[in-house]
Amino acid sequence: MKRVTLALTLALAAPASAQTVSLTLPDAVARALTSGPDVSTARANLQKAQATLRATRADPTTIVTTLTQAEQGAAAAEATLAGTKLNVAQTVIGQYLAASEAAGRVSLNEAQVRLDERTLQIARARLTARVATQLDVNRAQTTLNQDRQELADARASLPVLEAQLVRTLGLNTGADLRLATPPAPPRLSATLSGLQTGLEKRLPTLVQAAQGAEFAALQVRVSNNDYTPARTLQDAQVALENARRDLEGAQRGANTQVRDAYRSAQDAVQRVELARQTLANAQTTLTQAQARLRAGTAAAVDVQSAQVQAQQAQFGVTQAQGNLWRSLAALSAASGTDVTGLVR
Repeated sequence: MKRVTLALTLALAAPASAQTVSLTLPDAVARALTSGPDVSTARANLQKAQATLRATRADPTTIVTTLTQAEQGAAAAEATLAGTKLNVAQTVIGQYLAASEAAGRVSLNEAQVRLDERTLQIARARLTARVATQLDVNRAQTTLNQDRQELADARASLPVLEAQLVRTLGLNTGADLRLATPPAPPRLSATLSGLQTGLEKRLPTLVQAAQGAEFAALQVRVSNNDYTPARTLQDAQVALENARRDLEGAQRGANTQVRDAYRSAQDAVQRVELARQTLANAQTTLTQAQARLRAGTAAAVDVQSAQVQAQQAQFGVTQAQGNLWRSLAALSAASGTDVTGLVR
């Protein structure tokens, strides 16, 4: 009886097994856009604004300024929802890639440490054979210690980065993530002029600035009569001029931001190509090292070193593609147009 009680106590005290969640990058973005708190809030605000607009239109006593405000509120809420989706997608993409790359870095650092350990063994053997010095051994040991520390840092960062993604996606704390390798980024087919066209209808800040100018113009029209005080009309005209200046400034700033983001994306595309060329060269070097090993003109450690270099080059491609994903997400948020293909 005591054994049964003890077993039951231990079972109740044991922590529940962590939830295992397998995700791809598109899955993670879709999950955040469907049930993420920011998107849910923006969606609820849009529904509220639309309900207000319907009630305002149905009220026969509604005046033109009230109706205009209700219409603008619904349009602004719609733009805010679209912008929120792009911003959330940018956050999820960044966090997913950070966690995925951290896992890749752990694997790469593990391979580097194994090579360092083999190099240290060789240095000690050479010292014993009196064809190397103690300094050679010390240098090999220092390199090993440094790479072991980098490995420890990479391992420590991985759960932190995964926890950030877990919170963004609204998963249970402590969920065990299984992240698939991110897919290759899509081609940047959009043109800069195309992304800059119509910003005032897509970006929430520009939508609100344009609405401010439109409402100020309406105030001028309703004040331009013989029964409204002249000072009221003058104030409305000044407000209109200020609103138009604000809109022009916001448009210039948005156009500059889109242009900069577009150039960054173009640069990221080129860096992916360079990384792939580096990988091809590293793979060729590895093939040659393997051939030399079979021919007896290279040692096993030479092949191991070439393998690590090839793995580093592969990780370089992964990082370059990740930077391109991030650049596309930033360009999407800046332009109000999804160029990642992940926002639905």
